[in-house]
Amino acid sequence: MAVTVSRESDSVATPTQRALKEAFYAGAIALGLFVLFIGLKTGQNMSNELVLTQRWGLLAAVVIATAVGRFLYVAYGQPFMANQKIANVATGLLPASVGSRFFTLPAFIVAVVAAVLLFAFNSSLAGWVGAEPAGYLQFLRALAVIYLLACVIYYFRAFIHANFTKLGITALVLYPILVVAVLSLNAWSIAGGLQGSLKWVDNFGIQILIYVMLAWGLNIVVGLAGLLDLGYVAFYALGAYAYALLATQYGLSFWILLPAAGCMAALWGVLLGFPVLRLRGDYLAIVTLAFGEIIRLVLINWREVTNGSAGISGIPKVSFFGLVTFNVSDPNYIAKVLHIATSSAYYKIFLYYLILGLCLLTAFVTIRLRRLPVGRAWEALREDEIACRSLGINTTTTKLTAFATGAMFGGFAGSFFAARQGFVSPESFVFLESAIILAIVVLGGMGSLVGIAVAAMVMIGGTEALRELDFLKQIFGPDFTPELYRMLLFGMAMVIVMLWKPRGFVGSREPTAFLKERRAVSSSFTKEGHG
Repeated sequence: MAVTVSRESDSVATPTQRALKEAFYAGAIALGLFVLFIGLKTGQNMSNELVLTQRWGLLAAVVIATAVGRFLYVAYGQPFMANQKIANVATGLLPASVGSRFFTLPAFIVAVVAAVLLFAFNSSLAGWVGAEPAGYLQFLRALAVIYLLACVIYYFRAFIHANFTKLGITALVLYPILVVAVLSLNAWSIAGGLQGSLKWVDNFGIQILIYVMLAWGLNIVVGLAGLLDLGYVAFYALGAYAYALLATQYGLSFWILLPAAGCMAALWGVLLGFPVLRLRGDYLAIVTLAFGEIIRLVLINWREVTNGSAGISGIPKVSFFGLVTFNVSDPNYIAKVLHIATSSAYYKIFLYYLILGLCLLTAFVTIRLRRLPVGRAWEALREDEIACRSLGINTTTTKLTAFATGAMFGGFAGSFFAARQGFVSPESFVFLESAIILAIVVLGGMGSLVGIAVAAMVMIGGTEALRELDFLKQIFGPDFTPELYRMLLFGMAMVIVMLWKPRGFVGSREPTAFLKERRAVSSSFTKEGHG
């Protein structure tokens, strides 16, 4: 077991002693951070008076959990990871990896049996064991499914890595079909499967893909051109309101307004780019942040056009180029045309494939632009603006094209958002949205499309999954609302990922220009977040 020698006192500290010391520090820091957030809760009574509720027990639980977690990591986690790099003296072999010991065949078989049984008897669990134990069994079923997926990914990791793009696109295309099939088998009814798929297709599929498209659009500005933009949500809002106003006032089709919203957002991207041509770093971030707030305040105060805080409602649905609609009252409603049962799931599935097509278009355009001179100019601008200017590259047009292109995709996503929701208001376009999109870009690895998509799936899908953790109310009480803690978990996940993978999920880069042979650049040769 490794020991630590203090240079000051020449005393030897064992891992346990060091773990106790760091656990105490971690608990003290957690106490200072959470005493006002968790220990005290503000509310109001019937007389509209401020009421302060003390939650010292919950605060103590959080502090103890933090200290215990730090102790276990320092006392056992760090020595274990260090021993994984030490070869056996007799055999000269490294210890078996954690994955090979965790993902075993017996455990895989047990997980398969548990998942199948819990899926088969899902409707009867509450009647057999009661509502409370049934919630824990449903959570166990989710853990079994996650373990099975992790096993498949671990044992086929080489094949998945070699064909990740093809497998990812195939999985995305088949996702609604698989969801409907699984839920139909579970409910023994196709109608039940369609109705049950609404939540999984909309809250998980469509929601994640919207943020993927937004993050890929912001990646052009931040990841490729190196221009820190904290007001990207403004272009998202412009696209949404452009579609909402033109569709409700003039009755124009979504397929006409989609490119119009993108062009309008691109125009505003150019207008934003002109005042900030000479700004870099923190100054650029402040100006873009102000631009996002200006747009939001205009939407609130220009009531004659935007209807202020009340928003715009009654936004028409998207039709399939006018041939098939998704309104039950229309004669060309999809169920009437195809002679199938009426269901609201058809529209959600159509929207899923629509946003998937927009995401693939965004990825295709980004990849093509990176290989063109404008894309290489963006990357040169990101690395060193002075050197870029000395090479004869027009940095003015380079910055403007980056702002315009990124804003265009934000406008596309905004118009789709308005069509999906049927209602838009300024509350949907606050600064927090820009922060989340930027965090996804940074966590995924700036410049990496695959890494950003994985980060969006983990972060947005993870926060949406909190809505399904109702069993936590049985542990923390009926007043506990898991989704209210999504931002806390989001921040914790960001800290963990930044410590574990400081350059994002994908730390290596593949240059757009290469000589004779394509070769990825290791993360050790790239700046943090760049490449």
